[in-house]
Amino acid sequence: MELIARIKSEQIIAMKAKDKPRLGTIRLIMAAVKQQEVDGQKTLNDDEVLAVMVKMVKQRRDSVSQYQSAGRDDLADVELAEISVLEEFMPQPLSDEEVDALVKAAIATSGASSMQDMGKIMAVLKPQVQGRADMGKISQLVKANLA
Repeated sequence: MELIARIKSEQIIAMKAKDKPRLGTIRLIMAAVKQQEVDGQKTLNDDEVLAVMVKMVKQRRDSVSQYQSAGRDDLADVELAEISVLEEFMPQPLSDEEVDALVKAAIATSGASSMQDMGKIMAVLKPQVQGRADMGKISQLVKANLA
């Protein structure tokens, strides 16, 4: 619940500073979290809140690429600003070397030897890298190491 408390305190700071774009993004975070809590009929912990935020960042990155391909840089800039606010609440991203080391360690600990064991490896990796690395890139690394 530490993450939600931090988001709420930043919301108050943004209100006092009259920073409307930042406040709007923080309110979007709170609305998405609240929606998940209502849908699941439970209070979300920090990992679940982080998963919601990872999904929000992914949606915005998709929107940015679509807006830029359509020549709507004004809308892409809004999405990029929201991504920067979202990333403030997420943990520091892992470097490529750290991700590679985690993938190799996960392969070793799970005893994986073929592509059929990829699910086991991803199950080991997901809690370690949630919100800190792109799961698509990690999947590609796992495939490359298993091939």
